[in-house]
Amino acid sequence: MAYFDAASAVPLHPVARQALQASLDEGWADPARLYREGRRARMLLDAAREAAAEAVGCRADELVFTPSGTRAVHSGVAGALAGRRRAGSHLIVSAVEHSSVLHAAEVHEAGGGSVTRVPVDRTGAVDPAAYADALRDGTALACLQSANHEVGTEQPVAEVAEACRAAGVPLLVDAAQSLGWGKVAGDWSLLAGSAHKWGGPSGVGLLVVRKGVRFAPQGPGDERESGRAPGFENLPAIVAAAASLRAVRAEAAAEAARLRELTERIRARVPGLVPDVEVVGDPERRLPGVVTFSCLYVDGETLLHELDRAGFSVSSGSSCTSSTLAPSHVLKAMGVLSEGNVRVSLPPGAPAEDVERFLEVLPGTVAAVREKLGAPAATEAAPRTGGDLVVDAIGRRCPIPVIELAKVIGDVPVGATVRVLSDDEAARLDIPAWCEMRGQEYVGEEEAVKGTAYLVRRIR
Repeated sequence: MAYFDAASAVPLHPVARQALQASLDEGWADPARLYREGRRARMLLDAAREAAAEAVGCRADELVFTPSGTRAVHSGVAGALAGRRRAGSHLIVSAVEHSSVLHAAEVHEAGGGSVTRVPVDRTGAVDPAAYADALRDGTALACLQSANHEVGTEQPVAEVAEACRAAGVPLLVDAAQSLGWGKVAGDWSLLAGSAHKWGGPSGVGLLVVRKGVRFAPQGPGDERESGRAPGFENLPAIVAAAASLRAVRAEAAAEAARLRELTERIRARVPGLVPDVEVVGDPERRLPGVVTFSCLYVDGETLLHELDRAGFSVSSGSSCTSSTLAPSHVLKAMGVLSEGNVRVSLPPGAPAEDVERFLEVLPGTVAAVREKLGAPAATEAAPRTGGDLVVDAIGRRCPIPVIELAKVIGDVPVGATVRVLSDDEAARLDIPAWCEMRGQEYVGEEEAVKGTAYLVRRIR
């Protein structure tokens, strides 16, 4: 089985496994106690903190370990907002942040705070000028991920941090996806990470709060981890997390170059192997091992199951693979096709042969899914007859509304329109994306008795 979902979790690094097993025997005691076993545990904890701080690029007393990356984000956002409540209650986030950041923003908003969500371009990147424009009197905190978890696009953290610093506003960076590859550039104020993203054990996160940043931990107090992460430390997992971070950093430069070549191979060859595919994300400023593409006329869930049957573990941002029936908020913010979305994220050590086999299997797999759904062939032509048409796709999930649109667009003359009736949220994203890919004009949407009417004008 080829595991291609490293953006979700990286397999445990051998160094992490060794450190975990060793510290189970040496690090079981309470590091807050003064007897021999406690002192030994404290030495292990301090060494892990020093190693992690060196990898992050901060002081050891600025870094605490948390029970997860999500907890690190939630604690960081809540603590920074509370510490700066006198400055105001305005929060800035990007539209493509991880759900942990967006959920924290929703809680802040529900409590009476205000939130600005900075848009991104079609590559998934924010414009630093847009962050600068969002800063205002009363801004307490800004958040920006170092790299996107779904499409791999790296964000201009250093430029945004400079704008925030000039305005006296702390910047919290969610570095979960990038920390294994290197330090985060820029004069940021807070940073969060997650060990299972770099090959450490799950259940360990880290939170960095720079000296001088006003921070008020929320919730019941605790003497552990500077009061910022209550509860008994999972010392064996923390030791393993720090050891693996140091290990992957030592290998990062060479492995990044190798994985970039493999993902570039996928980016370059998939459009030629599979018709009607959109490769998304920044082609240059991106994580080494992540490549994402979307396939027209494909049910994402079926495609993932078929790839799994063929021996490949991949992920997707398609609404067809979620229980919410809504497309990925990342793909939606980018304004790109969401149906048939596939995220390939290669873990360190991924063999080149597995990538080649994936490229061999993918075309036939996509074709089989399209045939099962009755999708039109890429070369299929239709007569130019008739007038305006209405496609009733109410109650049918994407990609069916887009497939039905593609089947009938040739039945109307140039200049006529097709009205697609749909109550699937993904249609709002996928129909305009189809128009852009197929050279047709997306006119807009109108309210309908049921669902929404999406208007497409044939222009060629």
